[in-house]
Order: sequence, then structure tokens, then C-alpha cells
Amino acid sequence: MMIDDPKAEQKRVAAERAVAWVESGMTVGLGTGSTAVWAIRAIGAALSDGRLRDIVAVPTSNESDRNARDLGITIVTLAEHPVVDLTIDGADEVDPALNLIKGHGGALLREKVVAQASRREVIVVDDSKPSPQLGTKMSLPVEVLQFAAAIERGYLESLGATVTQRGGDATPFVTDEGNWIYDCDFGPIDDCDRLSARLHQRAAIVEHGLFLGLTTDLLVATDSGVEHRTRA
Repeated sequence: MMIDDPKAEQKRVAAERAVAWVESGMTVGLGTGSTAVWAIRAIGAALSDGRLRDIVAVPTSNESDRNARDLGITIVTLAEHPVVDLTIDGADEVDPALNLIKGHGGALLREKVVAQASRREVIVVDDSKPSPQLGTKMSLPVEVLQFAAAIERGYLESLGATVTQRGGDATPFVTDEGNWIYDCDFGPIDDCDRLSARLHQRAAIVEHGLFLGLTTDLLVATDSGVEHRTRA
């Protein structure tokens, strides 16, 4: 099936390339967003026609859970399957070391939990997502407790971020876990490890969208095909 939107078509092709690495009997992590949905559909189709069997899946959001169940994919929990064989997910920005900014789809907390539980973390992007330095193209999502959102906003601003509440002050976006997201524009981030550590110092910052050292495989969809990169 061809799609009119070139970027969407790139994502579909690359996601289906990733699904080719899924084997019968695997526990698969299902990402969230416009790229991951193509992988979920491809897994569902492969189960339906018998190319795959005995697949169980750990979804990273309520949306991915619903999409997978609608396609007959068996859903399990991390308590039942604490090791995920392969996860397929997207990203908002990726640097040359395959570090990521994720979370603009609103599921960064569960996405990071599943990524950390995965033997193989396959990230699928179109060719607009690679970047020389994280923060060059995208703001950094930071998930915060509603209870302490105001003070954490001040803390994020003290680190140099321009902070925007996801959804706006009147109708804030609420994550599946009941938290808010601040989109933080730091500009190009010189030291991602240091920023990650500063964010993790705060109890009310539940999680942030820097995914460092988790990607094993990157598939970049371009007009000329799909490029496969691996982490050194």
C-alpha cells in the first residue's frame, strides 16, 4: 500500500523493515506514535497470515495497547515478561551516537521503561530526524507531577530552558500516568549526561525525553531507501 504523504510512506517502509527482525515466540515492545503504528499493523498482519506466531507484546501507551488488541496481538505486562526481546519505536531527534530525544507523542515514561527492559531497541525515523546535536531541532519533553509542577517549572527555567506547558495552561495534556509535560527548549545540548543527571535530582520530575545509550539499531527512511545504523 502506497501513501500520499512521502514522510509517512518512509516511516511505513522502515517500520516494516524493523518488523522483519521479529521472530515467532518473541516478546515485542510496541512503541507509540506515527512510526510505531506501522510496526504494530505489520506485526498484526504477519500474525493474521501465519508468518509469525506466539508473539506477545508490551505496549508503551494506552493508544498502542488499543491498536494492538484491535489487531489480535496478545498483550502482556513487564511483570509477566520482564525481558523484552525487541522493541520498535520512533524518535523525535537522533544524534550521531544514536542518543535520542523522545516524548513528543506523550509516552516517554513507559517508552523508557520498556527500552531499558529490551535486549534490542530498534528506532525507526524518517530523514528529518537525524541531527548533529540533540536540542538543535526539538525541545526536550519533561514529565512532572501535577502536585509540584509550578516549582519544577521554575527549576527547569533555572537550568536555562524556555518552558512551554504541553496543551497550554487552560487545558494541559495529561499523560497515561496522570502527569503533565513541559516542553523545554534548551537549544543545542552540550552535555546530555550532565543535563540528565540534573533532571533526575528532582523528585517531582518523573522522567525526561533524553534516551541515552539505549538504541541498538537505527533505521533511517530516505527517498533512496532505508539506512541501517548501529551504536558503536
